[in-house]
Amino acid sequence: MRILLTGVTGQVGRALWQPLAEFGTVIAADRAALDLSQPGSIERALDEVRPQLIVNPAAYTAVDLAEDERDLAFRINAEAPAALAAWAAGRGVPLVHFSTDYVFDGTGENPWREQDEPSPLSVYGASKLAGERAIARTGCPHLIVRTSWVYAVDGKNFLRTIARLARERQELRIVADQFGAPTSARIIAGAVTGILRKQLAGQAPFVGGGGIVNVSAAGTTSWHGFATAIVEGLKARGVPVVAERVIPIATSDFPTKARRPLNSRLDHGRLNAVFDVTMPDWQVALAEELDGFVSMVAA
Repeated sequence: MRILLTGVTGQVGRALWQPLAEFGTVIAADRAALDLSQPGSIERALDEVRPQLIVNPAAYTAVDLAEDERDLAFRINAEAPAALAAWAAGRGVPLVHFSTDYVFDGTGENPWREQDEPSPLSVYGASKLAGERAIARTGCPHLIVRTSWVYAVDGKNFLRTIARLARERQELRIVADQFGAPTSARIIAGAVTGILRKQLAGQAPFVGGGGIVNVSAAGTTSWHGFATAIVEGLKARGVPVVAERVIPIATSDFPTKARRPLNSRLDHGRLNAVFDVTMPDWQVALAEELDGFVSMVAA
């Protein structure tokens, strides 16, 4: 099987590369091979590669900048996935696409279910929702993976930012009224691999098991709780840390151009019942990532 993987320089793309090799030859599509900012070029690029499975974690993820770069965000997050799906639909090729909790407005405290009505607060969220809907309209065999609060031991993310600040500042001020589940790229890749293993064994991949599925770590915390766990975890592993206090603040104390959802909890009912996948608790996953981070820093 020829598997086209986009976003190979991103957190989820890097995490997926090796696990996907279980199913066939992984073709890494960087921007030179597949420029998602130019949706009109996608059909020709796919004709050259002729993949039998497309996995698309690539996205425009600069949430605040997207407020000023709406057209670019929609090209990458909506028009490009539509072009991928249109090509896939004409050939019966399955598409795995990644989306976000930002399609919701973050009201309430209940975990969001796949069938709940989206209402994005930002251009980024609106562009990702438009991508979801465009894929569904093509009728291609697809699975849309919604996830949240993604981090990894490398790349630009909350874990690495807090690890740096904890070694530079005695006091960290972190938002404490946004709630979700910090989710490592590694456990996302593990869950998606588990889903694919079962889906690709069938005669018609994703028929009856497609649509949207939530994939995030189990449990709930705030960004403040996540930061506190990172700092304490680094200290426990002997990393020199100068941070003495992690102070909780409100979202209103840290204004950003794009509005963030206060409730990013995702329900796992469909993930468990349809795909028989259970996610580890966010604290368990974080401990493993911190072990890897410390080993990388020490190397």
